[in-house]
Amino acid sequence: MAFEGKRRKNVTLRKRKSGPEYIIWCDESDKKGQFFSNFYGGVLVASDHLKEVQTTLMNKCADLHFFDEIKWQKVSEHYLDKYISIMDCFFNLVKSGLVKVRIMFTQNAYVPTKLTDQHYNDEFFILYYQFIKHAFGMSYRDNKEKESYLRVYFDYLPDTLEKRQRFKEYIKGLQTLRSFQLANVRIRKQDIAEIDSKKHLLLQMLDVILGSICFRLNNKHKLIPEGKKRRGKRTIAKEKLYKFIHSKICELRPNFNTGSSTQHCVWPAAVCGDDVSDDLPGCAL
Repeated sequence: MAFEGKRRKNVTLRKRKSGPEYIIWCDESDKKGQFFSNFYGGVLVASDHLKEVQTTLMNKCADLHFFDEIKWQKVSEHYLDKYISIMDCFFNLVKSGLVKVRIMFTQNAYVPTKLTDQHYNDEFFILYYQFIKHAFGMSYRDNKEKESYLRVYFDYLPDTLEKRQRFKEYIKGLQTLRSFQLANVRIRKQDIAEIDSKKHLLLQMLDVILGSICFRLNNKHKLIPEGKKRRGKRTIAKEKLYKFIHSKICELRPNFNTGSSTQHCVWPAAVCGDDVSDDLPGCAL
């Protein structure tokens, strides 16, 4: 029987007459890192697989007696085995094709040019928009003759209400792009929401993966506390978890390099202007 703790719940779907519905859980990490910045991540599950995915993860958490929120920041030597076990379960779902994961980040060595003050002020949301638009290739989906709906769940967005609402309108507006229209993808206003990560296991899985990649790319595994000669136990535990996650990714993509791009994402003129374009590194699982 699936465990349903007070802090976790299943996402329920409406009855549909069209094609499959797709749900994306989104999160972000460090805005500014030593070498890499602007980390964004997403997990996509089709409605046909949602119940199986959620039940599998909940049952695994119950077996592990893992009832607290699962977060990268909570990784420690005492909970390392549990984190490795739940990540193993999650990546088995990825390997079976039931779950898709995308991570996007920028490399500090590459600086975009011809940006205005408005671009810098809205950088967080501009990059998030690009991530949703490109990361999962919704405009290239199969079975385009059937209309499908996309639901997008964000971890609470760290900005003003006005900016958050404007951003959600841009996300809704993706369906007006020719590529989305040709793919027959629709996005309803009520299907764009901010959620509490404590209640969504898939968002918690994403938090761990996103945090681990940010941790490694910005050399946080080498940090030594001030006044100490050696790394802390929590840092060592996080490095071990990162190495396990990397090994699972390599099963899907042999010789995977965390800092290399596995796909290209270009800023569109509709948002940034014709002169602004740059490939954003990221990885697709």
